[in-house]
Amino acid sequence: MQVVVLPATGWREAWRDAARRLAGAGVPPGEVAWQTGAGLFASDPLPPAGAVTVPRAFVDLADTVLCHRDPERFALLYAVLWRLRGDRGLLENPADPLVARLNGLARAVRRDSHKMRAFVRFREVPAAVPAPLSGDGSLDCGGDAPRRRFAAWFEPDHLIVARTAPFFARRFADMDWTILTPDERADFRDGVLTQGPGAPRPDLPPDASEALWATYFTNIFNPARIKLAAMRSEMPRKYWKNLPEAREIPAMLADAERRVGVMRSAQATVAPVRAAAISERYRADMPKAPDRIDSLADACRAAAHCTRCDLHCHATQTVWGEGPADAALMIVGEQPGDHEDLSGRPFVGPAGGVLDEAMAAAGVARDRVWLTNAVKHFKFTPRGKRRLHQSPDRGEIDACRWWLDLERRFIQPRLIMALGGTAAYALTGSKTGLGRRRGTVEETAAGPVMLSWHPSYILRLPDAGAAAEARAQLTEDLAQAARLLA
Repeated sequence: MQVVVLPATGWREAWRDAARRLAGAGVPPGEVAWQTGAGLFASDPLPPAGAVTVPRAFVDLADTVLCHRDPERFALLYAVLWRLRGDRGLLENPADPLVARLNGLARAVRRDSHKMRAFVRFREVPAAVPAPLSGDGSLDCGGDAPRRRFAAWFEPDHLIVARTAPFFARRFADMDWTILTPDERADFRDGVLTQGPGAPRPDLPPDASEALWATYFTNIFNPARIKLAAMRSEMPRKYWKNLPEAREIPAMLADAERRVGVMRSAQATVAPVRAAAISERYRADMPKAPDRIDSLADACRAAAHCTRCDLHCHATQTVWGEGPADAALMIVGEQPGDHEDLSGRPFVGPAGGVLDEAMAAAGVARDRVWLTNAVKHFKFTPRGKRRLHQSPDRGEIDACRWWLDLERRFIQPRLIMALGGTAAYALTGSKTGLGRRRGTVEETAAGPVMLSWHPSYILRLPDAGAAAEARAQLTEDLAQAARLLA
């Protein structure tokens, strides 16, 4: 059994050197016992250094895991190093139990480092930071120096001082400081960063800026958005005793209900009664939905008041179909777009332009076709000043099918052409893709339905050749529809 005793300080570098030598000499993990500090046995002589190469990902993982307090971290890392000799892709398998455990240790270290960067609070000391080694934990404030000096006390979960100290060296490069923890310390003096052993908690002097910071923290507190669980998750209670602003938290929580009441009383009041009367008169002048739907015109007026799904809440208006009431061909698209929503007419935007060109090439006159959509309101997502199209879901299609059936019943077309998957589902009840169905005629309860591409699908195709082919297929399908009706 090879016994490796790592020193109390510098054990990261010592582990790397020992692991490299042992792996190079072919010593398996089961024959290595890792210890730290003074153990019962002295460290055995290590074999000479050999050539060992590992992926960069393992070097980064080891540097992080070595900061964890788990006493098994040295053996776990060496076991992975041993396996990497025959399986270079081991770390790419997160399901491997050993890799998963090491990744969990690494996450804990990274989380602890993040907490240290967030919750270290420096206090200015009169003339000097703590001496490099003060056995009783007291501050040595003697001497004069041109640079301001600060000190902080922190209690991390893991051994992360050496890992995290460079962040503070970059952030506070214009001052000298010391961060003390029970296990480690970091000193930054005259631009030079050094590490050393830990010390007891020092008696740090109060800082004049703490009162200003506590005032700021109190004033940005929003009592209406209290989520204690989330707050404790981001700022665990173990750190509160070292945070000057944490002293204000109990009082702020106790006063939260009163402050919310003050905020409610300062809210805008409801509109005066005269405003409600004006709105009532405005609504009274709007066209009413007919009591009965006995004609296509009645259906159009009724659809203008449709509230069968939530799409009416945001769309500008209902977009009803248009064309001759005796049209032999009904073309059904998906839903209105931005242009259609503003104009109140179907197929007048870019997709309508593609359809017009295909109809002209196929010899189908637009004024002899009933053009409509499976869904009558525009569904979109706002992006700045733009409204980006969103496909309607199954519930919205089903809710709007009632209006589509009314159009079909009053027009009684001899052939219906469904453009795109939404229209195909609304008319056939099938959500099977159009790749194999395009260009075919399916018999449904609504009559014969021909399936083809939606013009907006053609516009979205990034490949010019594929878009040209899809345009030709749409034109071919329209020409076939004309032949079937001839």
